[in-house]
Amino acid sequence: MTNRQILQAMSGLMAGMFVAILAGTVVSNALPTIIADLGASQSSYTWVVTAELLAMTATVPLWGKLSDLFNKKLLLQLSLGMFVVGSLLAGFSHGVGLLIFSRVVQGVGAGGLTALAQVVMASIIPPRRLGKYAGIFGAVFAVGTVAGPLVGGVLVDTSWLGWRWCFFIGVPFALLAIALLQRTLHLPTVKREVRIDFLGAFLIVAGVCALLVWVSLAGNQFDWASWQTAALTGGGVVLLAAAVFVEARTAEPVIPLNIFRNRTVTLTTVASLLVGVAMFGGTVFLSQYFQISLGKSPTVAGLMSLPMILGLLVSSTVAGQIISRTGKWKRYLVAGAVIMSVGLGLLSTIGADTSFALLSLFMAILGIGVGMLMQNLVLAAQNDVPAAELGAATSVLSFFRSMGGTIGTSVLGAVLANRVASETAKGLREAGITPTGGGSGDGGGSVPDMSTLPAPLRTVVEHAYGVATADLFLFATPCALLALLTVVFLKEKPLKTSSGMERLAEEAAAETAAETAGPVEALIELPRQRTGDAPVPAPAPGDQDPTEQRA
Repeated sequence: MTNRQILQAMSGLMAGMFVAILAGTVVSNALPTIIADLGASQSSYTWVVTAELLAMTATVPLWGKLSDLFNKKLLLQLSLGMFVVGSLLAGFSHGVGLLIFSRVVQGVGAGGLTALAQVVMASIIPPRRLGKYAGIFGAVFAVGTVAGPLVGGVLVDTSWLGWRWCFFIGVPFALLAIALLQRTLHLPTVKREVRIDFLGAFLIVAGVCALLVWVSLAGNQFDWASWQTAALTGGGVVLLAAAVFVEARTAEPVIPLNIFRNRTVTLTTVASLLVGVAMFGGTVFLSQYFQISLGKSPTVAGLMSLPMILGLLVSSTVAGQIISRTGKWKRYLVAGAVIMSVGLGLLSTIGADTSFALLSLFMAILGIGVGMLMQNLVLAAQNDVPAAELGAATSVLSFFRSMGGTIGTSVLGAVLANRVASETAKGLREAGITPTGGGSGDGGGSVPDMSTLPAPLRTVVEHAYGVATADLFLFATPCALLALLTVVFLKEKPLKTSSGMERLAEEAAAETAAETAGPVEALIELPRQRTGDAPVPAPAPGDQDPTEQRA
């Protein structure tokens, strides 16, 4: 495909990817209003967030495997259609039960978009040229991640729109993506015998969901050390162990275990998990810090994240262009991990009195590091696997990154709640006030309404959230350092110059040639066996040809 054709096809992919990211982030600032309007409880608040993330994370490997078996374009359009249905159901919800169900449907569609967009890119673009296009995707990912809360805050603050438009706003983008993909993306359908591992798929989804429910609710709905923890972790481990047993013995596994024999895939998977913990676990609470500790409105809080967006946008685009030009990628992974570690370390020094200029610098450094690291991990893995396993390898990386983000968000959220509680109680004692029930930050997940607090108590809470947010970045920094250690051990291999579809055709031709070579050789040997003739040896160098001797 020419550059123009690739960009035309990527227009639909980028619109779909933006929709997938927007689905998970646009409701973050709107959820308090949504839950209050529907008259739901705090536990429902948690499930509205968790349901979409669970469905997306658990189904990413399934979509990746399906992309190796069926037409990728059709699967992309199917996932977009599911997203549209889920969004419309959510927007028209008049009860929290329907809202949670619609978020599950949205999550399944978003899981398909997350996995398939990168698989299709690898199918139509050679790894050597993929860097510059991957940089554009990294920019879309950044804009969707950080701009989502801003858009949600503006919609909620606009009286003639309201929270329902947080769900409706993605529908036009999804429909546009379907139309663009139909018009611009042309992928051949590789017809072959298909066997879907339904048992393995069920065990993987059930085991992952059990563990994700545990990390999402532990420390909030029940204690970390409780019978619920034992049941969910034990059940999840047993289900995943059964999944490994099934996947090792089936002809078409959902996650081919042999891909982990590839050193590059294993190391990039571990690095993706650590990046998910460090990035999502730390940055997801920045909006709360802006609103509570710095006293900003939801709209302003969204705008304050722009330095991180710009850092990620610039670094992912520039690094991608350089990688495509030079073919060297490891140095940018190492540099990205170093810069991300520095950014997290600097953000661990913030507080309620940190200036916006200094905060912007720290966020920009973090964005630059993440932009150089995140998307290029996928590039390194895609370059080192057979074309027939592109979908599985890509979805595994996306899955573990989402898993890391879920774990990081849950664990660091529990750390935040406990730290806020202790700092609030300490501040109240220093002010001569006896705290009751842990103060405003009792660790129960409740967020104080700053507008209703008296000035002395507001100062205590602002300081508590500033200290607690800094601690989150301090806890996330070791994960970034471990990611650095992981990428250092990656072996740099030259980027391939053929796309996934071209490599698939080459591999199929080579396999066909190998299958036909055997029978042909057997036919040649058969007459010799019947007549007893021995094969004629090739003349040695310098020997005279027998016809020349007769002459």
